[in-house]
Amino acid sequence: MHYTIAGEIAQFARLEFAPGESVWLSKGALMAYSDGVQWRPRVPGGLGGAVQRTLAGEGAALTYAAAQGAGQFALIASNAPGHIATWSLSDGPVIATRGSFLAAWGEDIDISVIIARRAGAAFFGGAGLFLQRIAGQGTVLLCGSGDFEQRDLGPDERLIVSTGNLAAFAGSVDYDIQTVGSVGRALFGGEGVFMTRLTGPGRVLLQSLKRGAGASSSGRSAD
Repeated sequence: MHYTIAGEIAQFARLEFAPGESVWLSKGALMAYSDGVQWRPRVPGGLGGAVQRTLAGEGAALTYAAAQGAGQFALIASNAPGHIATWSLSDGPVIATRGSFLAAWGEDIDISVIIARRAGAAFFGGAGLFLQRIAGQGTVLLCGSGDFEQRDLGPDERLIVSTGNLAAFAGSVDYDIQTVGSVGRALFGGEGVFMTRLTGPGRVLLQSLKRGAGASSSGRSAD
């Protein structure tokens, strides 16, 4: 799959299909496509996957698009101001927070909904109890609110992230929470009671605008 990313305020991607190629897309991501592209709702993981996705608030189905002939293309977007980042699955699986997954293609692509490993992070970490995990051999496009900041954490290196600014992270990264500290910080600091704590090794993608604050929360209610 050949792709290009364009735009500045609200980026979009152009996917150019080779004959027989296919792609998984978040619900509502199709912006336009050539008449040789066929698409349909499809649930990764069957009935069990549908139940998990519904509980996660991601919508029961994704969009599955394919092209049989040459010269076919699709334009995809997240329907919200922000940027698109590329994640190569050769570096390992990626965990996407709600609203961050845009597209995935390649060999043996597995898109599943997982439960946050730590109870505190699940209920107070800002990303929710359920997260999307994308694995296989291929490429993932992730959308973030505002601009992206990428950090590559070393073993046991920690990064503290404000709730809502976490877009995605490597499957090797440990995701947990910690309190902001004093009562004064909690009441008047504007960050709430908890911050997200990420521990390496692995890559972390941050978004400069908090997910759910402003236009990004109204653009897509579910992927």
